[in-house]
Amino acid sequence: MNILVVDDDREIVDSICIFLKGEGYLPFRAYDGMEALEILSEHEIHLLILDVMMPKLDGIRTLMKLRESRNMPVILLSAKSEDTDKIFGLTAGADDYVTKPFNPSELMARVKSQLRRYTTLGAIGKQNGEIVIDGLSVDTLSKTVKVDGSFVRLTPIEYKILELLVRNRGRVFSAEDIYTNVWNEQTAIGDNTIAVHVRHIREKIEIDPKEPKYLKVVWGIGYKVD
Repeated sequence: MNILVVDDDREIVDSICIFLKGEGYLPFRAYDGMEALEILSEHEIHLLILDVMMPKLDGIRTLMKLRESRNMPVILLSAKSEDTDKIFGLTAGADDYVTKPFNPSELMARVKSQLRRYTTLGAIGKQNGEIVIDGLSVDTLSKTVKVDGSFVRLTPIEYKILELLVRNRGRVFSAEDIYTNVWNEQTAIGDNTIAVHVRHIREKIEIDPKEPKYLKVVWGIGYKVD
């Protein structure tokens, strides 16, 4: 697996790359957003570790540019630990968020988790193929989503959440249920993180996110697809 590490601190990049090599990954290096986008255009990258604060093109703008054409997993790195900063990063399209200073073992665990989800999505789809609910189509083989015939680009986490809900049409999933099924990890995350991902999905698949046709909130309980 090819992993691109982007940070203007070269020591951090070198350190992360050492750990990635130790886990059997092939690391690529970039030191600003512009350089990262150039590498992404020239190489097949399977996961991106991206610092937020960088010169030339910061991590958030790099991420937003990336999401115009690619849906690979992205782990943001930031010295800021406020929930608002995390939510902003997730809303921009990140799949995970790690606060500096971080434990390298924890970062490697998150890398493995994101790659596992990304590479196994297709294996799930081989069983059931396309799921169609009115104008919403989720092709679990190609990992693509269409609304009224037009393709919708989701991040891997967004896709996984949507697939879980459409496979269980009508069933209400709490934030904890979604976390258990999608993240499958011991360390819990806040309900706000789930809410951010759900809101982002609705913005992409609904004509009017405030009056959703597909992905609905059951207040005080959770989420479902009708």
